[in-house]
Amino acid sequence: MSIFARPADTGAPPQAGPATSPAPQGANGQGSYSTSPTARSAWRSSRLIVLLGVLVVLIAVIGVLLAPGRGESRPLDPDDTSLAGSKALAEILRGRGVTVERVGSAQAAAEKAAAGDKLLVITDLTYYDEEELARLPGDRLVVGPLPYMERVAPGVRIEPGDNRSRSREPECGLPAAAAAGSVHIGGLAMRGPAGTVGCFPVEDGHLLVRFQADGGVTTVVGDGSFMTNQRLAEDGNAALAINLLQTGKSVVWLARPADPPAVDLPGESGKSIYDLMPESIRWAIYMAIIAVAVAAFWRGRRLGPVVTEKLPVVVRAAETVEGRGRLYRARRARGRAAASLRAGTIDRLAPRLGLGSGAGQHEVVAAIAARTGQDAHQVGTALYGPPPTDDAGLVALAGYLDFIERQLSEL
Repeated sequence: MSIFARPADTGAPPQAGPATSPAPQGANGQGSYSTSPTARSAWRSSRLIVLLGVLVVLIAVIGVLLAPGRGESRPLDPDDTSLAGSKALAEILRGRGVTVERVGSAQAAAEKAAAGDKLLVITDLTYYDEEELARLPGDRLVVGPLPYMERVAPGVRIEPGDNRSRSREPECGLPAAAAAGSVHIGGLAMRGPAGTVGCFPVEDGHLLVRFQADGGVTTVVGDGSFMTNQRLAEDGNAALAINLLQTGKSVVWLARPADPPAVDLPGESGKSIYDLMPESIRWAIYMAIIAVAVAAFWRGRRLGPVVTEKLPVVVRAAETVEGRGRLYRARRARGRAAASLRAGTIDRLAPRLGLGSGAGQHEVVAAIAARTGQDAHQVGTALYGPPPTDDAGLVALAGYLDFIERQLSEL
């Protein structure tokens, strides 16, 4: 029998139940008592739980208020003690007699380079002019992945794709890499000009290249995770980092500035968009708001009351999203699903970043990297890179896009 069918009617009359005794009279003369809990009885039964909850919240708040403040993590910064920083490497070099000077501007790097024979270490290009840095003389170590990395290392060609970080053998004759042995490294694959020495080979090139440039020796590394405080003690990471930096020259380390400049660029004569607005624009906005309110009130009264219509079927939004996701999965349309995720993310983030609907790829990536502090190459790959090749890659892409949106919404 179907579960939706009614039970058969036996036609038997209902059986008479046992006689019920009259309800007892209450104190107020009524025939029943209220069984609903009163405020007093509810407080008595739950006051211990409430007091314990308040105590836990107070302890958590006091712990947060008394905890020492931690600044934002600055990747590959010689003064940063977080897992992504390179404070440990800088201290090891200083202990070996190497002078390590941290600079936060291209002008300061130029002044240090002009003072003598230096090794310029470039670990961030977000707020710097690549052309100005490319003109600086002397040896340099460029640690990627960085946007426009080819401009500060002329002659290097970056291959598309990203290689997973793992323990790799140098397989080259470069003394600095050969002496270090296996290193936990990955990142961008590169090809250099004629005469380039490449180490840590991958399918499309090498993860470390060194060649002779016009102003000195240029070394480019596709991934700087082996120089961080988190990875420095693994494999031969510390040996490779020390060998690359300990060249008998003072180290000028160009890192992200401690106080990044504002993203908004000044207009003509150094004036912002607010300075260029006429003074009467405020009153025009006020009048527009009043006109819109009056028109809405006028038209709203003419529409009459809202008529509700009972729909035959109500489909929840979550079920629609789940159904479409199952269709994508059944057809293995990972590329189309990734394109939908990326397009939706860009459409939602562009207004928050102050960008128009026709903003280009470089504008969107630079704005997101500047606001969130994320690596620009990683952001560009997530928003405009190739489609994922498996379900795990699609899930990772969706998680990273959601992480970027949550970061921007918290700013």
